[in-house]
Amino acid sequence: MRRPTLLAALLLLAACTTTPDPDPDTDEPSGERWQPRPGVAWQWQLSGRVDTTVDVPVYDIDGFDQSGRTVAALHRDGRKVICYLSTGAWEDWRPDAEKFPRTVLGRGNGWEGERWLDIRRTDVLEPLMAARLDMCRDKGFDAVEPDNMDGYKNRTGFPLKAADQLRYNRLIAKLAHDRGMSVGLKNDLDQIPQLVDDFDFAVNEQCAQYDECEAMSPFIEAGKAVFHVEYELPTSRFCAESRRLKLSSLLKKYELGVWRKAC
Repeated sequence: MRRPTLLAALLLLAACTTTPDPDPDTDEPSGERWQPRPGVAWQWQLSGRVDTTVDVPVYDIDGFDQSGRTVAALHRDGRKVICYLSTGAWEDWRPDAEKFPRTVLGRGNGWEGERWLDIRRTDVLEPLMAARLDMCRDKGFDAVEPDNMDGYKNRTGFPLKAADQLRYNRLIAKLAHDRGMSVGLKNDLDQIPQLVDDFDFAVNEQCAQYDECEAMSPFIEAGKAVFHVEYELPTSRFCAESRRLKLSSLLKKYELGVWRKAC
């Protein structure tokens, strides 16, 4: 074998020590927040023991129920991990439930043990949500999925306006970004044009069932993933459209266990 010249040796050394390019689907440039790209595969599991063997680059799991050890195990397998939290509704089983004064608890949101929050009361809610996001950060999560972010469109028991929702959603996004995590906009379709620049990805339930998936296009056009789930439609009814729109689509059961069927 011919011995390389000094110049060739230096070029070879440089090639070996250059930082590899980030994965275009899941990785972020050095020093920046994770930015998932359109079409990246994912798993959403909020109940039961997390199955870490699903061969996808992104997991979305419960921030309270799952430990930093689980997050670390997923990281060792090269996955990014999203921290699910309810930021717009109170849940009576969470360990911090007693810290929420009754004055900010509204009507039930249709799920047992849950009630809408008065998102106008940021003086009360901001420190509580900041503590929750601290938990996500301390467990090592890469991102946050804040749920129940469209209270103003529902019967919450409070006279919430669109401006109240925009202000609160932007607050949650800022709290996540201040902690180095990316953040997704959950549902809230009508406010996507105003909020697409504040959020790093979107999470949507049942846009195909309600013929709303086109509304997610601003995220895709901005190079941001849309993590999408259907519960009641067969994949034959939505996957072709999902592929056209570059959504990351799954069929799941309402309990959001391990089972999934991807497009």
